[in-house]
Amino acid sequence: MSAHNDTAAHGAHHHGHDDHHGHDDGNHGSLRDYTIGFVLSVILTAIPFWLVMGNVFNNSSTTALVILGFAAVQIVVHMIYFLHMNARSEGGWNMLALIFTIVLVVITLSGSLWVMFHMNANMMPMSIHEMKNMP
Repeated sequence: MSAHNDTAAHGAHHHGHDDHHGHDDGNHGSLRDYTIGFVLSVILTAIPFWLVMGNVFNNSSTTALVILGFAAVQIVVHMIYFLHMNARSEGGWNMLALIFTIVLVVITLSGSLWVMFHMNANMMPMSIHEMKNMP
């Protein structure tokens, strides 16, 4: 069989190794992107480590809030430089899935904290003084 007949016998489409079957390639990153992401990640890890080990802030609540801020920035760095997420990737579905996930996490965390607070307030054992005044 000739090459032309072989193509006709197996259909009009040639599915080679590099065929992605309609998926957009997106940005898979370059060495420069990975290097920038790595350097930013190291910096965003080293600064909070220094804040805690150096006891920079007197108030531990301030330290915790600053560390949470650095953690949020590091999440964004990882999403951009390592996961290659942006509003254009996968036709915008990645961003929609991320927003949906964030909404679910916020609902779950806030609901859990609300339930735990009210269980703590309503189900804790009474003090000895309160027990003596019971009918």
